[in-house]
Amino acid sequence: MASESSFDVVSRIDAQELDNALNQTRKEIAGRFDFKNSKSSVENTDASITIVADDELKLKNIIDILQSKAVKRGISLKAFEYGKVEPAAQQTVRQVITLRRGIPKDKTKPLLDAIKASKLKVQAQFGDEQIRVSSKSKDDLQKVQQLLRGLDYELPLQFVNYR
Repeated sequence: MASESSFDVVSRIDAQELDNALNQTRKEIAGRFDFKNSKSSVENTDASITIVADDELKLKNIIDILQSKAVKRGISLKAFEYGKVEPAAQQTVRQVITLRRGIPKDKTKPLLDAIKASKLKVQAQFGDEQIRVSSKSKDDLQKVQQLLRGLDYELPLQFVNYR
């Protein structure tokens, strides 16, 4: 009668929300007086965001705008991995922000150890850049979610595929 229930722990970014945050950032830059006649831009690909600005102060301001728009849209700042500031063409500076997606195998150990240390009757296994947690007790699964939410982990975590 009691079947196994499970959920997956993943690290993802909602692509539509990220796109909306980037568009809002571009719109604010276009309307701000301190960015008038500047060579500032925000470009993105599936895996990264490239910010170009006239100087490091403007670059920092653009990153602040992007971060505030991302937080308002529910995107965790832990999903952004900032590269170093480098000189670009026409006396500008560039910074590449890499988007973290998935949980790499070497980063799963703290999560799996925390689940094992909780002494709950659950099984946790890693596969395909996510962790599947299963148990006969839905209460134990909810306790695992609370445990993982309470951890100060370096990647944003979401819980999907409840079964």
